[in-house]
Amino acid sequence: MTVLHDEVNVLVVGAGAAGAAFTWRLASLGVEVTCLEQGEWQRPESSLTALKNWESKRISERSPNPNIRRNPADYPILDDTSIIKPAIYNGVGGSTILWSAHTPRFRPSDFRVKSLDGVGADWPITYWDLAEYYEINDEIMGTSGLHGDPGNPPRAPRTTPPVPLGIAGSRIAKALNELKWHWWPSDGNILTQDRGSRRACNGCGPCEMGCATGARASVDITYWPEALALGAELRTGATVRRVLSDAAGKATGVEWVDITGQEHITHANIVVMAGNGIGTPRILLNSASKEHPRGIGNSSDQLGRNLMLHPIPVVTGVFDEDVESWSGNDAFALLIQEFYENDDTRDFKRGYEMQVTRGQGPLVTALGGFSLDVPWGTDHHDVFEQYFGRVATVAVTCEDLPHPNNKVTIDSTVTDRFGIPAARMWYELEENSKRMITHGVKSATDLLLKAGARETYAKPFAPAAGFHLMGTARMGNDPRESFVDQACRSHDVPNLLVIDGSVFASAAAVNPTPTLQAVALRAADLLREDALV
Repeated sequence: MTVLHDEVNVLVVGAGAAGAAFTWRLASLGVEVTCLEQGEWQRPESSLTALKNWESKRISERSPNPNIRRNPADYPILDDTSIIKPAIYNGVGGSTILWSAHTPRFRPSDFRVKSLDGVGADWPITYWDLAEYYEINDEIMGTSGLHGDPGNPPRAPRTTPPVPLGIAGSRIAKALNELKWHWWPSDGNILTQDRGSRRACNGCGPCEMGCATGARASVDITYWPEALALGAELRTGATVRRVLSDAAGKATGVEWVDITGQEHITHANIVVMAGNGIGTPRILLNSASKEHPRGIGNSSDQLGRNLMLHPIPVVTGVFDEDVESWSGNDAFALLIQEFYENDDTRDFKRGYEMQVTRGQGPLVTALGGFSLDVPWGTDHHDVFEQYFGRVATVAVTCEDLPHPNNKVTIDSTVTDRFGIPAARMWYELEENSKRMITHGVKSATDLLLKAGARETYAKPFAPAAGFHLMGTARMGNDPRESFVDQACRSHDVPNLLVIDGSVFASAAAVNPTPTLQAVALRAADLLREDALV
């Protein structure tokens, strides 16, 4: 088969949160930019939340785990060597198609964990290098919340007010005040008032299944329409095999396959990876050559290493009365950062945040929800009635520390439909994480009991919590200890960029999406300022 060739200026691989933000920013600066995405467009109006059987689809064809979902655009991820399983989505919008839209920012200390607390690695940039980009991203995505949190740096007023706390959330807020623990309404990319063509949240609940009204943001309805209107190009159904390089080791473009099996080579002046913390190292490791025998740009052997995932224990409290826990967005209402910063009196380093989440729908409740024990048989209906609508869950997001043996590699024994070797996750819990989990479960349990729960059920470890994929192409000043520099450019290959969560030097203890989008926006500005495009 003849290989088709074309040439572009800047080529972005991946149309998710980072790729969309980067593409929009460059297009807004008048730069010619093309993006390749192996998935397709999703139609918000056909969201599963509009279907009566959405709960059954949530655990099958719309599972966040690609090994369960098995869409044509998904690639295999071997996870038998990881106790946390992958949660990603391939398509225009990436994992924002199946996300909860909880968007707290990193704190300033998160960029200095080595200097402050003697663990992990420092970033070569600070919170303040990203501050203006956080604001840009909040405006484009549409962020609900309440500014003025004394526990975080100042920020502009939110686009719309915070999502309602609900009955259970209000009870927990009262308990937090009595405990004198710091809390604040969560920031989220969910509109609580109409904005343009997007409607306000109706509180239907399962945000991860999509949003037919557009209240819950995803980059296919925020960044991408703007980027395309500015002249950016987006090609879907484009599965990238590898990044190409010349005899001098410079990136020259990518080799990819379309949905018909036609092979393409797109030559580019700049290649930008935005394939998430698994997809990006998978492609770059598969791009080995004579000049780059360990994968393109990988002379440091850091590519794929230092995978960070956020271990998340959950504790569910059961209340005597109906607290309407089925109502409202299911992933957040308020954020508790009482135990976020390092405390040397504790037996672990760094800290965790807690977020209050809603109850589940009838099917998931019947299957046990987050951590309930619902028997099948004679007592099933009685137990179900005691739980449905009467629960609240506190999820504990633990900061994960980087370790070189927690990593992503490639495994040629399994390939995708185009013969590209699979990614393999290697991940074990460190002792620090285990001690943090124990502390977090106790804190969450104490809180729920203080709020009036008659009983609690804990799941100390949620294996399906691999939503936050960070660290596998780490940012740093030292080329021996990192993969990219502070501008997201490969130390070895300056015209190769990585702009997704792979570049994170630390994981913090909050959701990474607004931070990785801020990093991507900044990288686009630096590329333009340095006259490289």
